[in-house]
Amino acid sequence: MSIDTTSAEPITDGRHDFDFIAGSWAVHSRRVIDALDPECDEWVEFDGTCDARLILDGLGNSDSFFVPALPDGRSLEGFTVRLFEPETALWRIWWASTTRPGVLDEPVVGRFVDGVGTFECPDVVNGVSLLVRYRWSDITADSARWQQFFSFDDGVRWHLNWTMDNTRIAAAG
Repeated sequence: MSIDTTSAEPITDGRHDFDFIAGSWAVHSRRVIDALDPECDEWVEFDGTCDARLILDGLGNSDSFFVPALPDGRSLEGFTVRLFEPETALWRIWWASTTRPGVLDEPVVGRFVDGVGTFECPDVVNGVSLLVRYRWSDITADSARWQQFFSFDDGVRWHLNWTMDNTRIAAAG
């Protein structure tokens, strides 16, 4: 007896929400000079690349982000791990970078609703307690937008401090 897998319903619990990320991306960033100052409105722009791959049979992904030259001349390298928990249908996202060597940030936690992913957590950055929010939106086959917000008042107001506009260079292969 054989099992017919062609008529099986696709899994729609959220585990495929980040499948779009696999591949290589050109990344244009805008970042506030001082993200810990909610009044700061001075921005810098810079370009980098991101290479992402799916891991753990689709229940996760990782990426490496590289900026050869920030406006101050330094380079930036970052690494992200995203893991999906089927029981709760939640994603957890961890970030580490050369800006805070040896530190793996607290994971932001959340999910996609109507094509927009929102992920949050409490964190302490340079001694400042805050809430962090990542938002993924405007996702197409060849582009996606990521944004980071901080809240210093327990989520009453959110301050946008970093955007990344991603344009696909190559699909995973």
